[in-house]
Amino acid sequence: MVVVEKRKQISIRGIVGVENVAELKKGFNRHLHFTLVKDRNVATPRDYYFALAHTVRDHLVGRWIRTQQFYYETDPKRVYYLSLEFYMGRTLQNTMINLGLQNACDEAIYQLGLDMEDLEEMEEDAGLGNGGLGRLAACFLDSMATLGLAAYGYGIRYEYGIFNQKIKEGWQVEEADDWLRHGNPWEKARPEFMLPVHFYGRVDESKDGSKWVDTQVVLAMPYDTPIPGYMNNTVNTMRLWSARAPNDFNLKDFNVGDYIQAVLDRNLAENISRVLYPNDNFFEGKELRLKQEYFVVAATLQDIIRRFKTSKRASTGRVSFENFPEKVAIQLNDTHPAMAIPELMRIFVDIEKLHWDTAWSITKRTFAYTNHTVLPEALERWPVELLETLLPRHLQIIYRINQVHLDEIAALFPGDLDRLRRMSLVEEDGGKRINMAHLCIVGSHAVNGVAEIHSNIIKTEVFRDFHELEPKKFQNKTNGITPRRWLLLCNPGLAELIAEAIGEEYVKDLSQLKKLNKLVDDDAFIRDVCKVKQDNKEKFSQYLENEYKVKINPSSMFDVHVKRIHEYKRQLLNCLHVITMYNRIKKNPNAPFVPRTVIIGGKAAPGYHMAKMIIKLITTVGEVVNNDPVVGSKLKVIYLENYRVSLAEKVIPATDLSEQISTAGTEASGTGNMKFMLNGALTIGTMDGANVEMAEEAGMENMFIFGMRVEDVAAMDVEGYDAMAYYKRIPELKLAIDHIKSGYFCPKTPELFKDITNMLFNHDRFKVFADYEAYIKSQEEVSRLYQNPKEWTKMVIKNIAASGKFSSDRTITDYAKEVWGVEPTDLKIPPPNEPREALQETARTLKK
Repeated sequence: MVVVEKRKQISIRGIVGVENVAELKKGFNRHLHFTLVKDRNVATPRDYYFALAHTVRDHLVGRWIRTQQFYYETDPKRVYYLSLEFYMGRTLQNTMINLGLQNACDEAIYQLGLDMEDLEEMEEDAGLGNGGLGRLAACFLDSMATLGLAAYGYGIRYEYGIFNQKIKEGWQVEEADDWLRHGNPWEKARPEFMLPVHFYGRVDESKDGSKWVDTQVVLAMPYDTPIPGYMNNTVNTMRLWSARAPNDFNLKDFNVGDYIQAVLDRNLAENISRVLYPNDNFFEGKELRLKQEYFVVAATLQDIIRRFKTSKRASTGRVSFENFPEKVAIQLNDTHPAMAIPELMRIFVDIEKLHWDTAWSITKRTFAYTNHTVLPEALERWPVELLETLLPRHLQIIYRINQVHLDEIAALFPGDLDRLRRMSLVEEDGGKRINMAHLCIVGSHAVNGVAEIHSNIIKTEVFRDFHELEPKKFQNKTNGITPRRWLLLCNPGLAELIAEAIGEEYVKDLSQLKKLNKLVDDDAFIRDVCKVKQDNKEKFSQYLENEYKVKINPSSMFDVHVKRIHEYKRQLLNCLHVITMYNRIKKNPNAPFVPRTVIIGGKAAPGYHMAKMIIKLITTVGEVVNNDPVVGSKLKVIYLENYRVSLAEKVIPATDLSEQISTAGTEASGTGNMKFMLNGALTIGTMDGANVEMAEEAGMENMFIFGMRVEDVAAMDVEGYDAMAYYKRIPELKLAIDHIKSGYFCPKTPELFKDITNMLFNHDRFKVFADYEAYIKSQEEVSRLYQNPKEWTKMVIKNIAASGKFSSDRTITDYAKEVWGVEPTDLKIPPPNEPREALQETARTLKK
């Protein structure tokens, strides 16, 4: 018989309560019975997971309906977050925590003789994102609900999310992520709100204006997922669209008897929501991708306008769009949903018959745009011919927007043709293209970067001309992470320890972590923080040994570098440090060495050759290091396969050292850096992205900051970067590179990594060698401090205490007040068991 271990009760995760437990058990057994009656006699672990998910969902539904009723009564300004990616991860545990049900569920499941963690592991990650941008959207949804904002996430319900990564013989191999194959208990299909989306066709001009005709129609079917706020009874909605072919698809056009082919061709329409494009920070100008971008935008705007027209106030008479921006705020998460700007103009001008100037004024006051990258290869530039075919009316509208925009600039800067060329929405060199970032800037009332340094680069470099024209339009909104998932859920031991020290209020006000500063010298607290970290490391070591069959030393330093694989993130620099440590051990096996477990993980875009070679290099080096008896347990290298949200939740709490080593000026913000800081890891990093603000908050002396600053990189770009000079001057760098070049790590295929070495010497845009020496020195400081656990832990406590700024609650509060014109509230919506009058009373209170 399997003995089930009960999960430790954490007071911060809700009251157990005998009634709660009994009710949950009853609900669980009802759902389980329903499954078994339908299907079979014996329950599987997945049946148990679905029974629990449906039981927890039952507790959400009443609050969900209540929230929508409350918004109807109060008619607040609504915030719409448009994103092509929502990287949600798993939902069950997050829902239990936000509803205050975790402890009661744990107890109920224990009494039923089941293991809660086993059930949680049954859930598939909703991997509808690539990395930072998609995960940020997920954190934002959590914060918007927790802050009581009437907010909606809108995106695509991809049938296949980010690919599953397998490492085979050291190479990345992609497998399709069929995440819906067992069903999704958290979504609700809403066929009653299905909407048509048009493509192709032509534009008819008449005295009544322009009309887009002869289009192909695809239907957008909405699926709603509830987004619970933390302990406030607010449950917002994420609405994801799925593409459906209309029943007459291809039949009316090709009715020549090939009925079978016409039905098979329905797939062409439904392919729109089939798969997430797996590129991070890279633009791939494919027709299907543009279809996806327009699909989400067209369906969403129809939905927004329907809700605007049927709101309590609007439904009393003829709809006027004059107050549309007072009731609707739309945030564009990067340029991917940029087609929303010409689409809203098309609706206003062609359908609602507004005057162009009126429509343009309303449109600009409605939209705001977040920029996420300064890498030129990531900026979206759509070919005009493609737009002309797929969205002919939108191209006309973009041309007209551009004409008005250029006329304004010509009036302000007469004769400055170069400025006109730089600021145009239409790029002429090398084929006509539409610059989507320029469209977003011109069509929005606010533009923001995602960390101070990034926002400054946008203003002074990338969009300098636009900033000169409208300086007030440009803002900064430093990214954040939700402390519910990234502390309470993933690190209950630390969350509880903090709650015992400073109370539970920090969960909704992370700035309260500053109170931990008074405990920096408290020996008992230092011991407790150290113990929590060690427990997490032992648990993760067990996971690694089960998964990778490598013996891990849990007292070694866990040095972790997890994120998408990209040259600018410089996993190669980390790899060179690993080789350098290996060479030092080999040279002097008896010298003292601080043991390390280096953990590197992340996915490479399937078409990104260099990123895939970097993975192969790391796994190849790891194979040699891990099997060298001279090295023994001093150094281990693990490649973490299939890094994803649920794996981040395991590795981050166990990390000692967080690697954030991008070339200064390339990482817009980063959010992994914040997760590690909150979970008690120290950071080795460059002055890039949010690292700069982390150093401001914690003090430079409490981070391991190294390497070139943005100014140094700029100066080097002017002078020229000479990789060979570093190679010749630094013996340890030369030895490491020679090992790679000579085939030391892969004697059977010595030429294997020539593409990497060729890049490093001849066209390394990210200047790995230039920061090598400073990085190695900084890593030596890390090792020195790690030998003094007390001083290390003091620095950890200072970092945790300084991480309050990096809550997404703070980020969303700033967006709400400075961009969207809405006020967060800590008002608690009455729960479903209270009468409807209580809801109306709360609505009246809010209006006052």
